[in-house]
Amino acid sequence: MQVSQDYQQKFQKIAQGTLFAKLPADEQSFVREQAFRYRLTLQELRLMCEIAMDLAMWQQGGIREAWSGDDAGDQQRALKKRLLQQLREHWEVLKQAPNLYPASVPVAGPGPAAQPVVRNKEKLGLGTCPVASPRTRCCNLMTLDAVDNCGYGCSYCSIQSFFSGQQVYFDPEFARKLAALPIDPHKTYHIGTGQSSDSLMWGNSNGVLDALIDFAFRHPNVVLELKTKSANVGHLCRTALPANLICTWSLNPAVIVNNEEHGTASLEKRIDAAERLAQRGCIVGFHFHPIIHYDGWQRDYGDIFNHLQRRFTTDQVAMVSLGTLTFIKPVMRKIREQGVPSQILKLPLVEADGKLSYPDDIKLSLFSTAYNSFSPDWQRDVFFYLCMENQRFWKPVFGFDYPSNQAFEDAMKQSYLRKIAARRGDGHGAGTG
Repeated sequence: MQVSQDYQQKFQKIAQGTLFAKLPADEQSFVREQAFRYRLTLQELRLMCEIAMDLAMWQQGGIREAWSGDDAGDQQRALKKRLLQQLREHWEVLKQAPNLYPASVPVAGPGPAAQPVVRNKEKLGLGTCPVASPRTRCCNLMTLDAVDNCGYGCSYCSIQSFFSGQQVYFDPEFARKLAALPIDPHKTYHIGTGQSSDSLMWGNSNGVLDALIDFAFRHPNVVLELKTKSANVGHLCRTALPANLICTWSLNPAVIVNNEEHGTASLEKRIDAAERLAQRGCIVGFHFHPIIHYDGWQRDYGDIFNHLQRRFTTDQVAMVSLGTLTFIKPVMRKIREQGVPSQILKLPLVEADGKLSYPDDIKLSLFSTAYNSFSPDWQRDVFFYLCMENQRFWKPVFGFDYPSNQAFEDAMKQSYLRKIAARRGDGHGAGTG
């Protein structure tokens, strides 16, 4: 096949804006051949490479098998259009089908383990939740980046779009900077530390947990939340804990942990760790975010919901959050660049409040099934909420909604403060927000 030199040069240029370099050598050869034959544009080449990566990650065959057809008398331009349309339709059909995860065979995680690195941070301050959006109902969580980057390899994680490489950064001056952080004693704060890393994965490395515990003791008007997929609670179990320290676990069925949450603690170990702390009087909570839609999800998530209700009392649990997969395009590109076997992008993505997510009917099914799996006592005494979701879902799921983010934030803080006051035994909360 003769290809003009100008298109060869054009191909070298446009390929840099696609995932072409991430494809295996044999698939690169095939894609290049089709690009030269049909003079694919940048958008057409990008689509073809994305589909090739997805098919490989989903273990649904290669691009060669999906790119089928003969000339059938078509002109070249018409044939190119037909082949691309057939390829897209094949891709969309796969995304509409329920995901099927292997029951017991874990999939290897991406790349080498992350390495902790000590690096001075220019400043430390309170920020806003990095995934907050004016289009979704938000609890106005404040964030404190105790550690930067996460050592786990969850396929869907948005942290991967904020950082690069396999290094997790600790600030040697973190304790001093945290102690100097200005906190208004007349205001109630809800601060989370698990937005740019895992709060417990590294334990008390570089004195991080000791600094946070001291911070919570000195500021009883702060609700400090440590969010994790770890079971590393040894240091917390050996240390006196302030009542306003809440430890929360992100939970998913074992099949999701094995296939999509690489390197994290098992579901059983996470729940055991939460129970150890709850028995010491620490308030705990659970995030079902993301709930993932796949064949058997109702059974597997239902088992977890029932298990929690058997092992924990409502006075031990501050909250249960519900949410699902929500992507921005840079995160989707990162997932494809890693190329790890994963079905996390095998879903019928639609536009959702400026991002991409499941259609509304799937979301309502996920959230309603989850909430209705809990007893009336849990629904009354534990704070349930939707995380990063449009307010239109609240009333169909919970039977109520909040008129504003501020009302949501106030209700959350008041609920948490009641649990904290009960733990302190002093009959009143830590302040007013």
